[in-house]
Parts: sequence; C-alpha cells; structure tokens
Amino acid sequence: MLPRLARFLAFALIPAAVFLALFHPAVLDIANAGWLIRGSDGGENALGLHAWLHDPASGAALRTTMLNAPDGASLLFTDSNPLIALMVAPFAAVLPADAQFVGWWLLACCVLQAVFAWALLRNYAPGMVALWCGVALMCALPTWFNRYVHANLFAHWMILAALWLFVSPRRAGNPWGWAALLALAALVHNYLLLMVAAIWGSALLEQLVAARTGPSRAAVIAGAVATVAAIALIVHLHGVGQSFAVTGSYGAFAMPLDALWNPANPGYGTILPAIIQREGRGYEGFQYLGLGLLLMLVAAAIVSRRTAAAPDEQSLRQRLRWLAPALVALVLLAVSNFPDIAGHRLPRFPLPDAFAPVLDTVRASGRLFWPVAYTLVFLGVLTVYRLGRRGTGQVLLALLAVQVVDLAVMTQVVRAQSVEAGERQLYARTRDPRWDQVIAQARDVTFAPPDATRDLELFQEIAWRATSIGRPVRLAYTARVSERTADRLSAEQRAFESGQLDPERLYVVLRGEQVPDAGRDRLMILDGVRILRPEPRVMSSSRRPAS
Repeated sequence: MLPRLARFLAFALIPAAVFLALFHPAVLDIANAGWLIRGSDGGENALGLHAWLHDPASGAALRTTMLNAPDGASLLFTDSNPLIALMVAPFAAVLPADAQFVGWWLLACCVLQAVFAWALLRNYAPGMVALWCGVALMCALPTWFNRYVHANLFAHWMILAALWLFVSPRRAGNPWGWAALLALAALVHNYLLLMVAAIWGSALLEQLVAARTGPSRAAVIAGAVATVAAIALIVHLHGVGQSFAVTGSYGAFAMPLDALWNPANPGYGTILPAIIQREGRGYEGFQYLGLGLLLMLVAAAIVSRRTAAAPDEQSLRQRLRWLAPALVALVLLAVSNFPDIAGHRLPRFPLPDAFAPVLDTVRASGRLFWPVAYTLVFLGVLTVYRLGRRGTGQVLLALLAVQVVDLAVMTQVVRAQSVEAGERQLYARTRDPRWDQVIAQARDVTFAPPDATRDLELFQEIAWRATSIGRPVRLAYTARVSERTADRLSAEQRAFESGQLDPERLYVVLRGEQVPDAGRDRLMILDGVRILRPEPRVMSSSRRPAS
C-alpha cells in the first residue's frame, strides 16, 4: 500500500497535468489580463467582472451599468462569473487594477473535476492503479477541453458532483447538498444549472416513489419547494424575467447523431477521421468522446456479457435507472427537432410556436448531452472494474494511453490560445497612449454600428479602457438582449446615421460604417480606428477627469 502522501501526489498529478497541458502557467497571474481580451469568450468573462469591480453603483447587485449603459447588464449575461465576483468583492480595494481570475478558475475546475471523479469511483475501484486510471479517464473528455474559451462552462465538475450526490441514497435524500450545488450552478451558468437540476429531479422522483407515507412525501416536497425558491431568487438577481428578444435559433447548435465518434474538427488531429459538421454544430454540438473512451465502452460491453456485477455495482445500477427519464429528455433537447449526421441534414419536424420562447433559453442545446456522456463513461469504468485489480489496471492504462495520443494535437491547439499570456501585454489593438485621454474626455462610449461582435477584440480593449476609468459603454456582447436595449440601440444608430450626435459621447466607427457629415470635424484616427471625439468645448470642461 502506498503511503498517504504518495497517493495524494499521484492523484494531484492528474489535475496538474491537465491544467499544464491546456493552459500556459502565466494565466495564473491575476494582474495579467491581456491574453483574455483578444476577441474571445474568455475576454467577455474577464470584462464583465472588470466592469463590475470598477462600477461604483454595483453594490451587492450581480449586474453592472458600466456595460450596456444605461440599461446595464447582468454579470451572468456578460459571460462573466457571478460566483467569482461575490468571492473577490471584499478584496476589491486591494486588487490589481486589471485583475482577472479566469486562470485560477480554470485551475480550480481541473482540481474539482479530479476530486469528484475520485469521489465517484473510490468505493468501486479494485486497486490504486484502477482508481487512478478511472479518475484520469473521467478527466480526459474532449468536450471538457473544448470549453476552454468559455471558462464558466469549464465547470464540468458540477455534473460529476451531481452524480456523486445522486449515487448515494443518503446524499441524494439530503436537500442541503442539492441546494448548495444548485446555488453554485445558478451562480456560474444557466446550462449547468439545468443539467444539475435534471439529475436532482431524478433524485426527487426516486424519493417520492420510495416515500411510504404522506408526511414523508410532504417533507420531500417541502424541501424541493424551498430549494426552488432559493434558486429562483438567485436567477431573479441575474435579471431573468425581463422581456428578451426571441432569436428562434433553437436547433441551430444541436448535437449531430454521429457526434460521439466524429471529432468534427480536422485541426484537432485525432486518430479517427474528422467529418466537418454543418455550421453551428461543430462546436456547441461537439460531443466526441475520444478513441480511448470509445474503446473503453466497447470493452465494457464485452466485460458486461462475460462477467456478472458485484452486489454493490448492481445496487448502483439500480439507482442509476432513475436517471433515465432525465437523460432521455437531455438527449432529445440536445439533438433537437433539427437532426444532422456527418454534416448532412436529416428530415426536420416543426414544433408549435408556443415552444419557441422556452426553447430559446437552451438554444445551444448540444451542450445538454454532457451529463449523458459522463454517465456513460462512469458506467464504462465501473464495468471494466470487474476485471479485478491486475486486469483493470492493464486495460485502463492502455485505454488512457490511447486517449492521450488521440487528444495530443487537440491539447496543443487549446494551449496555443493562452500562450500569449507569457508576454504579459494588456493591449494589442489600442496601443496609442492617447486612447485613455480621449476616453476620459467623454461622458460615455459607444460603437457605430452598435454591434460588439463586429470587431470583438477592439470592443473588449476599448471597453476595458473605458470601464477602468469609470466611463460607461452603451453596448455589450451579452447572452440575452432585452427588447428595451434592442430598441434603444436601434434608435441610437438611427440618430448617428442622421447626424444627431451627442456632443459628450465618444463614437468608435467600425469598418464599413459611414461617418456622418456632422461628425467630420470630430474625426480622429488612433491605431487605424476611426473615432469621433467629444466636441472641444466639452473636452475642456469635462466633469469627470481621468483617474
């Protein structure tokens, strides 16, 4: 038996190896934000928190008026992390001016992924090597690696935590554990909340059926109602409940039917050939398991036919049957009514118009297969464990080696996205020192047209500069756009095109947009970017000097 310290180091090696394989260590420098604001979702994550920390009016609210001013934006809808915001808020006064916590969040997710994989498997593994390999395989899903650009959704450990709660009758019946996990999920991402809630719903169903008396069932229902009320309060603080424009895009980002064995992206250099999926399906619908895990499922099927399960595994499988309704629902949502296979459309079928507003909240529905994938891998590992200490270790080590080789290029591609962190350069597009002066002379900042995604890197750098010195930005790249904001931005764009310019506003004019005649005397070019400065008389009497 290995000493306790050696066992700890062996398992600590897994999250450390995953993190260093996927990310440059310089991402852990909280004063190093430049690698993020390069037009990525990670930049949006950092920008939302940055604006919130520099917003004197934010208070305890989980929203900021520094972005999408004056309407403001929920931290969650800016793709930022409300959970981190609450954790670092008490230290705001001593944080670096350009603090970012994305790197530490990614590391924490790697650690927690390994912790909950270990917690799931430790009671079933026939030996240390088997347990170590099982944990490593549950930390080797390409779908998890593929979320590197969206740090909040890197928290796949929440799915494993929900499964860990579910597999134990004692834990599954404790409403406090579920309430805590659901609250954490609600503070991180709505899709993770839905996935955890689906597993929790299965636990509730099992408890209600098992309850023998009315009082027992009443207690289960009371706990569920209290939990839902608490989560509803958190969701309300995120701004859910406003009137948002319906995109009608449910199904556009669904999971193709061949997603489990189709890597989809040739750039990932996997052993299996990648067949490019139609637009929108290759990223959100990406569900490739990796050759090692696919072979493990084949091996598990063979072992299952030849070797009977031990009583504890049989008991666990009985419990997991209660997950079937939730997993089936998640699969149907993930595939949607617009199925594809190998980049080809399959017959579609329309849904009633009344479903559109509800389904629009899960328009990136391909993500919803993640709990199903983890359940499959978990069951596969448990089945291979029937081979005993020696056989399991040999088989899983071989499969892990195949998985590592299959994903080697993918990990290099992912890591290349954060290599720039080693340069520790904040701005790449807006290097002219006059940017801060011009922004400080304005009351607020906007873009024409008001579309942050037209040049997201430019938007992120200018918004970072503006919010750093307390200048609101009148638009944002958000997950949901309220009807009120959409109407306001349309009106502001019409005013710009007609030459009705706010004298105190800084306009950033994007490529392809005409400068109105009324603004030509305000035109200035910085780093190749056209801007309309505040009028000189306003500049000389700015009420809010730069800090």
